Amino acid sequence: MRAAHLPGNREVDLREVEDPRPGHGQVVVAMRASTICGSDLRAIYREHLGEGPEAYQGVAGGHEPAGRVVAVGPGVQRISVGDRVVVYHISGCGQCEECRRGYQISCTAPQRAAYGWQRDGGHADLLLAEERDLLVLPDELTFLDGACVACGFSTAYEALCRIGVSGRDRLLVTGLGPVGLAAGLLGKAMGAGTVVGTDPSPQRRALALELGAVDHAVAGADDELDALLGDGAETSVDCSGNGAGQLTALRHTRRWGRVALVGEGGQLAVDVSEVIIHRQLTIHGSWVSSTVRTGELLTNLVRWGLHPEAVVTHTFALQEAAEAYAVADSGVGGKVGIVWAD
Repeated sequence: MRAAHLPGNREVDLREVEDPRPGHGQVVVAMRASTICGSDLRAIYREHLGEGPEAYQGVAGGHEPAGRVVAVGPGVQRISVGDRVVVYHISGCGQCEECRRGYQISCTAPQRAAYGWQRDGGHADLLLAEERDLLVLPDELTFLDGACVACGFSTAYEALCRIGVSGRDRLLVTGLGPVGLAAGLLGKAMGAGTVVGTDPSPQRRALALELGAVDHAVAGADDELDALLGDGAETSVDCSGNGAGQLTALRHTRRWGRVALVGEGGQLAVDVSEVIIHRQLTIHGSWVSSTVRTGELLTNLVRWGLHPEAVVTHTFALQEAAEAYAVADSGVGGKVGIVWAD
């Protein structure tokens, strides 16, 4: 089979490797869609960064996979050949408190391994996965929908649930990349009265408006946001991973408001007393999601008639993976996906 590896320095190495065989509790998934995440670009494609959760181990890339099960190993009980599945992209130890709550993302056991980081991911024709990491994809959703849910949409949904977005709230989204687009679309589905988005890119602002992810899109200057939000939004989500965007989210949340920070990276310098303490803000650091919350999101997407693939602006075949990464790295469009014929 073919598998795309990421040696760094903005290169993609497409290799021929052996097909995987499932062991106990494992399944083999034929990939149908595998999208590219901003963290893949930041920490693997450009250069290999970090230790622990961000330590890249020279595996097939891609941590947002969806596909069809083609083989199961002994001991597999819940998943069957032919099932359409989304892969939750962190495989934890399965025994610690975080794993038992469904938050494998927070597992700290030595055997924790993320698909596309420490074990082979979805940018390959076949993926070897643990049964416990799979969620069945509803028939109403496409494989590309499922790939978008695997990380980006579930990350946005977790953050919105943490801050309790409802019809009582206005929502500010800073950073209108794929996760910001997801936050806007989901925030509206959850009832947010008005959604305001900020991004320095005019192309991304235009896309957010075109998709209906936001009601207003501005570059993020204080006077623009003051005109739209007055004393601030009741809820805010930063998806920029940038200190300026994070500070914008904090400064334009009203007193007693709730903020979620989900964009990875950035250095934030803030007057804690003036911006946070005196304004009584509640701030959540929200890292990805849980398998439980991801399953809940899949169900809700069907109820809402919402298709996450709407944020995908470019698709490529696996043999075009180098071009796919280059387009994603340009940062001017929405989500980029690698797709296979079903």
